[in-house]
This record gives sequence, C-alpha cells and structure tokens, in this order.
Amino acid sequence: MDNSQMPPVQPMTVGQPVVVPQPNARAAAVIQPKKAPVTAIVSAIAALFAILAIVFICLFVLKSSDYDELSENVDLKIAEAVSEAKAEQALADAEEAKKDTRQFTGPTDYGQLSFDFPKLWSVYVASDASKGGDYTAYLNPLEIEPVSESTVYALRVTIRDKDFESVAAEYQRYLDKGDLSMTTETVGGTTANRYTGKIPGTDLNGIIVIFKIRDKTAVLRTDSVGYEKDFQTILNSVKFNA
Repeated sequence: MDNSQMPPVQPMTVGQPVVVPQPNARAAAVIQPKKAPVTAIVSAIAALFAILAIVFICLFVLKSSDYDELSENVDLKIAEAVSEAKAEQALADAEEAKKDTRQFTGPTDYGQLSFDFPKLWSVYVASDASKGGDYTAYLNPLEIEPVSESTVYALRVTIRDKDFESVAAEYQRYLDKGDLSMTTETVGGTTANRYTGKIPGTDLNGIIVIFKIRDKTAVLRTDSVGYEKDFQTILNSVKFNA
C-alpha cells in the first residue's frame, strides 16, 4: 500500500479542546408541517350549529303554533258536534213527547168542540161561557204566560157567539189590505177559512182558522208559524157536534 497518497495525520496536542462540528442552522430548520387555522374552523362550525339551532327553534315554534291552532279547531268542532247532537236529541225527544196526547173538550152547549193536543201543554180557560158570550181558552207548552194580545201562544181557542158570515166579514178588510191571505180547507167535516199573515191588532205573524159550529163560530189561532206543524195536527183531530 502506498502511504504517500494518504493525507497526513495532524498531531493532537494534549489539552486542546475537541471541536465537534455543529449542524447547519438551515438544516436545523427542517420544514415543519403547517398547523391548520383551528380557530377559523371552530368558528365556522359554531356558526353553522347556531344557524341550525335557530332554524330548528323557528320550525318548532311554527309547528307548535300550527298544532295548537289545529288542536283548538278540533276541540271546537267536537264541542259543536256534541252540542248539535244534544240539540237534535232534545228535538227528537220533544217530538216523541208530542205523540203522547190528551183531549181538549169545549162546552156542550157550544157544540162540544174537541181535539187532541200534546200532553205536556198547559190549558187555561179564561172564559167558560157558562153565562153566555164567547168561550176562550189558551194552550201552550209547559205553562201559560199572562194573557195579552202581544203574548205568543201555541194555540188560542175561541168559540164566538156570532154566526160564521159575520166573523168572516171581519177578516175581509185585512184581506183587502194585504195583511192576510186566505185559503179554505176541511176541519171536522166542515169547510173552514184559513188566514195566514199578520194577526189583526198585533205585530204577530200566525195562522187563524174559522169554521161554523151550529149558530156560532169556532176560531182556532196560533200566534207563530213556528207552531204550524202542531197547529195542523190539532186541526186534523178536531171534532164537534153540528
């Protein structure tokens, strides 16, 4: 081996400090991975959650409002249905009660007028004609209100001590004025005049039926067309001694 080509060995002086070579400063600054902008990401996520929370709250409030409104409407409809059912049942019960009747009978000397009327109606005979004159009675559901021309009764019964032609003539002027209209029908086997409209001397709209009984005139009247069905049922049951 040729020692001439080897670099000369530097002699080491005893006590001389050994210098250890330091790494290059740039080498030390090895490129570190960059940190992500954590704060910005967290803020964005927080904002997103806030928006979602607001949307959720709005939807919840809206749905709650719709539910409350729907619930109120349902409750109202149920209450209305129950009320209607009760009213219909009450009407049905009232109609059924009307089938249970009793008989009205007038004075024998006045032809003994009779007819059937609902058992729950009350009767008040104001004038029994025991001393002559007119016979007068009032019939009404449950109770009779104080008698007056303005009080509405389901039925007024009068047997006038007057002939049929004279009584019919009294109503003729109201026909001429147009307050009343007239048709004829059969009541108790005899021809009767039926007047409909404004009852003379009152503001009531009702029905009046007059027919001859011997030398007298029966006058049956309802003060309201609301009683027309009951009134007609009574007329259909009329009997008297001719």
